[in-house]
Amino acid sequence: MAWFRKEKQKLTAADKRELPSDVFEKCPECGEILYRNRLEQNLWVCPACAHHHRIGAEAYVSLLMDEDGFTETDAELRSGDPLKFRDLKPYPERLKSAERKAGRGDAVITGYGPLDGIDVNLAVMDFSFIGGSMGSVVGEKISRAARRALLQEEGLIVVSASGGARMMEGILSLMQMAKTSVALAQLQEARLPYISILTNPTTGGVTASYAMLGDVNLAEPGALIGFAGPRVIEQTIKQELPEGFQRSEFLLEHGMVDAIVDRRAMKSRVAGYLRHMLGLPRSEVAETA
Repeated sequence: MAWFRKEKQKLTAADKRELPSDVFEKCPECGEILYRNRLEQNLWVCPACAHHHRIGAEAYVSLLMDEDGFTETDAELRSGDPLKFRDLKPYPERLKSAERKAGRGDAVITGYGPLDGIDVNLAVMDFSFIGGSMGSVVGEKISRAARRALLQEEGLIVVSASGGARMMEGILSLMQMAKTSVALAQLQEARLPYISILTNPTTGGVTASYAMLGDVNLAEPGALIGFAGPRVIEQTIKQELPEGFQRSEFLLEHGMVDAIVDRRAMKSRVAGYLRHMLGLPRSEVAETA
């Protein structure tokens, strides 16, 4: 009788009907199927498990800055190719491809405007542009933002999302670590606030420079933050790493970040820190946060 029975077969991922990406999103943490519009209204934080989905640079600008108050700067800057670097394709071609994909000339947006009524300078990294890698343009734009904050006697905020230094620019990329650090040291000497926000992921030379130099270092929940990757570290020290190593919660426990802040509360928390460091009165928004 087995010949007449039709055995059930498990459907593979390819067999299953894909959810329309313009309507639903599946949370990678808890597997909940989420209505895309609702998720967007919740700032791309899963309402079921609070997993923070990765968002673009423009979304973070909108999240932090007051409506219609942001003025972008240095959008015309582009990387050169002094090393004539080539891997699977020439570096200039890779840059053009990344610009078409991301809609901007490099891996950071910089500008200025009000945050809860406080004038600040802002830099937001874009992971979609060659993994948010730090090349000469990223270093130059962040350094200019720091100098602008110094001249205008305003605070600086940097939102990091990066795989680290851009290997296609070699030593020129690594030099940006020192360049940005010097600019931030000048802000510190002038007693002007610098707040660093670390998102998933923040790694490599970015972590080893401006991302961890804030007067206040804030992290989103569950963000991967570190220098070398966990696999590289395990292979180097020949030991198994503790659970949650290099995640925001582990870093907070070990004193590497000052606070973990839910994205939905980020603007009010940043405004509160700025008002405290600048000696400004608290706002009604900060009072309710």
